Amino acid sequence: MKITKTIFLFIFLVSMISYGQEKDSTVVFKKRVLESTEVDFLLSYYDQDGTHSAVSGGIGSEKLNDLATNIVVAMPLNDDDVLTVDLGLSAYSSASSSNINPFESINNPTPWQASSGASGNDQLLSGVATYAHSSDNRNFIWNADVSFSNEYDYTSVGFGGGVTKLFNEKNAEVSVKANVYLDKWQPIYPKEFEENALNGVTIYDQNGVVSNGYLPSKFSPVTSVDRNSYSASFAFSQVLTKNFQLSLFFDVLQQQGLLSSPYHRTYFADKSHYYVGQPQYINEYTSPSNVGVYELADDIERLPDNRFKLPIGARFNYYINEHFIIRTYYRYYTDDWDINAHTFNIEVPIKISDKFTAYPMYRYYTQTQAKYFSPYQTHLSTEQFYTSDFDLSTFSANQYGFGVSYTDLFAKAHLFSFGLKNIDFRFNHYTRSDGLSANIGTIGFKFVFQ
Repeated sequence: MKITKTIFLFIFLVSMISYGQEKDSTVVFKKRVLESTEVDFLLSYYDQDGTHSAVSGGIGSEKLNDLATNIVVAMPLNDDDVLTVDLGLSAYSSASSSNINPFESINNPTPWQASSGASGNDQLLSGVATYAHSSDNRNFIWNADVSFSNEYDYTSVGFGGGVTKLFNEKNAEVSVKANVYLDKWQPIYPKEFEENALNGVTIYDQNGVVSNGYLPSKFSPVTSVDRNSYSASFAFSQVLTKNFQLSLFFDVLQQQGLLSSPYHRTYFADKSHYYVGQPQYINEYTSPSNVGVYELADDIERLPDNRFKLPIGARFNYYINEHFIIRTYYRYYTDDWDINAHTFNIEVPIKISDKFTAYPMYRYYTQTQAKYFSPYQTHLSTEQFYTSDFDLSTFSANQYGFGVSYTDLFAKAHLFSFGLKNIDFRFNHYTRSDGLSANIGTIGFKFVFQ
């Protein structure tokens, strides 16, 4: 019913905006939407570490490294139409993911170190194509997009579209957008749930005694591998004064299908615990000093097959003078899993010269936990839904960063037939109250065809 109402409202707004566009058809001068082809090369590096791996049921190393690159090509098809293609490739290594199969290091399996096998490495390939058409007076824009991404256990196909209407001499703007993503898992389970995986492996109980009592009776393979997401976005912006601009937005999102991750482990408080590896480390299991034992899971993460999300926010941009601008952002988020979150962001571009701009920035985030979350070994086997993924826990986070941008409007530097228009570098440091920390650096180059 929520999706039906959203689609109806979307169609109604599109009709109203289209009607307004038809009424405003007088054109004095028409400039090309995009003068020539532009190409962006983007490169980013991300690393993180923490102590609450969801693969290991809420404890263990979260160390991860990711190197990603994107090429974005925007091509003018004529005066009014632009086709943009965004292709991305990222490669990562993850200590957490490597422990989907801790038996790759059977002599010293531990959630605190990466397994020695190949399961902790993967690549993500993605692509998005967007077609945008502008009316002759440039006051009405519609666009459509298709997307695709694939990694070792997950494939996503998406499509969507939107409309934008400018009015009040382009000082006001309203936009509506809708997207659908049809995703599919190729479920990968913790290794101990695979048939015959424990044949020939010595299993110990929580006292370090050899045992054959391990029987994860609650485990069963997932019955659905689809995850579908539907979203509608609404935004309004207005130039209030020559110095101040306000933007308001809200999104409506509905997810259906397999919303848990099949390789996330769960350990129950009311069940006996069993281990593989070196039993002398059992008493040190929750400490990084454990370098030789791994606990076998009671079940995988289980979550409902529906989730409704509602983010609402605002942006405030204030022009102080030719050297300083203040950009602020606030978002409130709520969903029917009982997560409530607040995000505040501020960025202060400082124009150092005609070509150089610096961007100090800060972001604060806080959230309450999902009603299905409990830490390691605190869920009960009588529960229907459970997760020990700390992304769904209560936490707060701070992110500090800066950026430097170089812009040459005349694109004097060249690479073949492309002039270098912009170089942008940014670095951010992220810390979370549960111990997770991360760093991300990005650099981008924009070229224009000449």
